[in-house]
Amino acid sequence: MALFVNRLTHLDVSIWCPERGLVGCSWQVDVVLDGTLGSDGMLFDFGEVKPWIKRQLDGGVDHTLLVPIDAPGVRVETQGDTLSVSFETPYPLRVSGPRQAFSLLPWARIDAEALSRHLSDELHTQRPVNVEGIRLALHAERTDAAYGYSHGLKFHAGNCQRIAHGHRSRLEIWQENRRQPGLESEWISWLDNRYFIDASDIVADESDTTPSSELTCRYTSSQGEFSLTLPKERCVIMPWPTTVENIARHLAKRIAEKSAKPTHVVAFEGIDKGATARALP
Repeated sequence: MALFVNRLTHLDVSIWCPERGLVGCSWQVDVVLDGTLGSDGMLFDFGEVKPWIKRQLDGGVDHTLLVPIDAPGVRVETQGDTLSVSFETPYPLRVSGPRQAFSLLPWARIDAEALSRHLSDELHTQRPVNVEGIRLALHAERTDAAYGYSHGLKFHAGNCQRIAHGHRSRLEIWQENRRQPGLESEWISWLDNRYFIDASDIVADESDTTPSSELTCRYTSSQGEFSLTLPKERCVIMPWPTTVENIARHLAKRIAEKSAKPTHVVAFEGIDKGATARALP
């Protein structure tokens, strides 16, 4: 027999895609658990199995950069507890940080189905004795009004401090008490798969005009030292830490200025959570 748990938890990660570069992803995690029916009429106690699965995922791939080490132009170097990864295609990016901020996967590309099988196999080898099998399925939120982004929060006490983790997030724009799907589409298209960066973390800006210019951000947080270098054109530079509260504030301000209308923004951080902000032109 099998029991299932839908929406057991969410995974928020960034992946490197050979076609799109740094991509922010959020997936709902559904789980099917196989076992043998006991004399009490149950397979096992959900109260024990659910937190175990969530704990394993939270301590594993969640809030990491997923690296397909067999993809073209990917190079990984290790120095003690620090990992440095460089990418060439479709644009150059270099990132370094503590080992636990990365998930190295022996593939040429990363997708939800392959990751689902990988995580299912990992959990199966560590399963409680009363669980005979575990199958995970990862699902992106069903919406067209969403964009992927990556960032890092140096002041965060948890895994959000990792410099290259990401989210796929809905965006709502309201003006004159109505949703503005046209504006949403424009901003989502522009924001998709950019890197949100706190201006105070920028330590190098090699050119301020050419599209090929790069910038480097670097900071030290409780987990260690982090650094990331990427093309400036791939970045959204903000004057504050890139929390979802500040992202909502930043977008509301920019949209209000460009449209010359009072604007209300609902910015999500992954699935089912986020912040709102209002701004005047």
